[in-house]
Amino acid sequence: MEIEGKVIAVLPEQGGVSPRTGNAWKSQEYVIETHDQYPRKCCFRVFGADRISAMNIQVGEELRVSFDVDAREYQGRWYNTLSAWRVDRVDPAAAQAAAMGAQPMPAPGAFPPPPAGFAPAAQTATPAVQENPFPPVQQEGENSADDLPF
Repeated sequence: MEIEGKVIAVLPEQGGVSPRTGNAWKSQEYVIETHDQYPRKCCFRVFGADRISAMNIQVGEELRVSFDVDAREYQGRWYNTLSAWRVDRVDPAAAQAAAMGAQPMPAPGAFPPPPAGFAPAAQTATPAVQENPFPPVQQEGENSADDLPF
């Protein structure tokens, strides 16, 4: 999965020692905010001291983050973790232009508008039956007991 936006928070680095392997580990979380019409905030994690220093993420940067989603249960509640595996810097001007120029999604089943300069093909003559698919209304007169219009 992927998300693009501005880093609004860098949370404190966490670390410890694995009881199973005895190796030290480090992890750091970041909060990113999208540039959508209704901005969303998302917290993602980078695991490993080498990856944290290589990515060197700072507050205010425009990023495109690729991540995996994982969930775990703790005391009957479920928690999600977004683990980043790739972080790309994005040009801030391009990110803002893309957000401003974003068109709303068309309704399902809607046809896209024709391209600029498109002229429809000339219509061919069609039989009169297709022009009026309904038979003409038959008048029964004013003395009819049924005066409903349908």
